[in-house]
Amino acid sequence: MKKVLLILDGPIAKKILQRILEPDTNENTYDIVYLNEQILPQSRPEHFTFYHFDPSSQSKLNLVLDKNIHNFGLIVLDNQDETKDVVKNIRTKHLNLNLCIYDFWGIDFKNDSHITRYDALEALANGMLEKLPNTPVTAQNIGLRQGEIMELSIPFGSSYAYRYIGSIEQKNWKIFGLYRNGQLINTRLNLIIKPNDIILIIGQPQVLMQVYKAIKKTSGQFPMPFGENIYLYLDLYVINAKQAIESLENAKILHLRLKNKKLLIKITRPSNPILLNKLKNKIQTIENSSLQIDYANLGFEKNIKADTNLFNIGLIILEQNILKKYKNKLQRILNLKIPIMKISRHISASKSSFVLVNDEKSYEQISPMIFDISSQIKLKIKICDYKPFDKDYVSQKTLEHFINLAKIFNQSLETIKGDKNPIKELKKQGNILQILPLKKQMFKKRFLPRFFYTNQDILSFDLKGINQIFIPVVED
Repeated sequence: MKKVLLILDGPIAKKILQRILEPDTNENTYDIVYLNEQILPQSRPEHFTFYHFDPSSQSKLNLVLDKNIHNFGLIVLDNQDETKDVVKNIRTKHLNLNLCIYDFWGIDFKNDSHITRYDALEALANGMLEKLPNTPVTAQNIGLRQGEIMELSIPFGSSYAYRYIGSIEQKNWKIFGLYRNGQLINTRLNLIIKPNDIILIIGQPQVLMQVYKAIKKTSGQFPMPFGENIYLYLDLYVINAKQAIESLENAKILHLRLKNKKLLIKITRPSNPILLNKLKNKIQTIENSSLQIDYANLGFEKNIKADTNLFNIGLIILEQNILKKYKNKLQRILNLKIPIMKISRHISASKSSFVLVNDEKSYEQISPMIFDISSQIKLKIKICDYKPFDKDYVSQKTLEHFINLAKIFNQSLETIKGDKNPIKELKKQGNILQILPLKKQMFKKRFLPRFFYTNQDILSFDLKGINQIFIPVVED
């Protein structure tokens, strides 16, 4: 049981005393010094002792301080001079007693490490600002009291909407609570965040403000929320000079169009000095770019993991031959939850984004990313609704979901219908950017001929000659 000293006066003190009495836990005993009887409650529990005198009187206050050894003190007075006098009186008897003080005036307590100021003006301003729309709400009196806990609502069109919690990279912050329709829902990795949900997040205050800005923006965010930078991996032992230069040109175009901060280029196994110098010269002309050369040949997996720890990577770009070469090793880095782009032809030739829906849950997760990427690269979106063998790949619910998002993002959406083989039709499209979910099955070895497989995502992954972006999802 703790012994608490309360020195109270004024309407705020009266409210505080009422709040203390409400739990009625009997876990603390209280010595209460008051000036005005109007603050007194109707009931007076046994563990409350009341003293009626002016606490600015040193001799009277000493009677209470000498009588009991207090563990904590709370001072709420409506006069600045009285507050200063009371603190001075207490410090003559107890230098190390922890005090929480209501401060409406900005009192300087001269670096007293045992005093916690409750800045009334700041608390009032924060409380009123929190009522404004599109304003982050931070917890003012929890944890370090620095705003490391925040409440955010998810707007329609946010890049965080329709995403599984587990598919969101949460570095230096974490989602720990979610409210939907006024009900608290237990957070789990496979819980989908929906528009109008309210999430509770915890982390470094400066990081939370970045998350807030990313959540509130409804377009032009990719590669956020996965990361800030684009990462091009060039293995000069796997691809030839033409492929390396074209990959760099494609990465440069994406760097100019997407809202990333830097373009990071990692070159490994630089066996051709002439090609290496040519790439260096081209990279020097690209603003906000950085080159790292792996002379030690650390290997694909080690390079990717090490650079992910060093840089905030939001998109990995791989030429199609490099992706095929390191297909098995890619499977071991899927837990990084970073989108992967397969470059097969020049990105400027792409005229539209192509969506070949295979399973509704995965494509619902990545649907905001599809519109975000398409809007930045300025591509029209085509959603394929082919029904070979009378099988429905795209439900009406999924189509309506994409139509609604098209209205939110103010983008055009074309639906292609028919009864043809969707993979054959996909091959015919040529100059497209296909956007599809990143799944573990894509990286597993195929033991059977292609015509034995019916999963459109796996069949699409194996195609050559098509630019593709694979977005991480949470798989059931």
